[in-house]
Amino acid sequence: MTSRTTTPARAALLAAGMLVMTACGTTVAGSGAVADPSPVPAPGQSTDYAAQAAAAVGRHDKLFPEVAALCEGKASVAPTSSAAPDDLPTDPAARKYAENHAYKNQAALTPAAQCRGDAHAARIKAALGGSDGKGAPRTAQELSGLLTGMGYKVETGDVYASSTGSLSFVLSIPESGPCVTGHVSPPVSVQAHGVYMEGGCHEPRGGH
Repeated sequence: MTSRTTTPARAALLAAGMLVMTACGTTVAGSGAVADPSPVPAPGQSTDYAAQAAAAVGRHDKLFPEVAALCEGKASVAPTSSAAPDDLPTDPAARKYAENHAYKNQAALTPAAQCRGDAHAARIKAALGGSDGKGAPRTAQELSGLLTGMGYKVETGDVYASSTGSLSFVLSIPESGPCVTGHVSPPVSVQAHGVYMEGGCHEPRGGH
């Protein structure tokens, strides 16, 4: 009699447990909580890269309002010109050289990105003391501290010294880009540029 009365009860409990798991997701072992199922993208849904880029520029403008004011109204549409095979030299040897060094090509900048990059380059150059570099940092640590204090994110390898002690830096402008590369030893030079085709702001050291 005991087995006949307990079996239906156990079956009911199992059924109730299955309903809970079906409705709420999978229980995380040992936590007592129910994990949400992985979201499934809606059919045809795609990432809005333009909206993401606009949001990034907005965050940049809050960080650097003086740059935003200088570049207000600049077009942010992508350049229509691009490197094409017809742009390569016609001489076979020169053409082969250009193809082998294509990894050093940089992405074209929109007018808005170029404006932001140039404004940041001028801002940094002024902080370094202009072209003659009077009062510029003399060590990588000092230069890193200066750039960080100006609101830039300095990653490992972004500030470095050559074998002769000349200081250089490579930065990605926070949130919106582009890249800014500078050489501190007089004459000081700071310029903006697009990312390299192989990715990142640092010039690639290898090719094919």
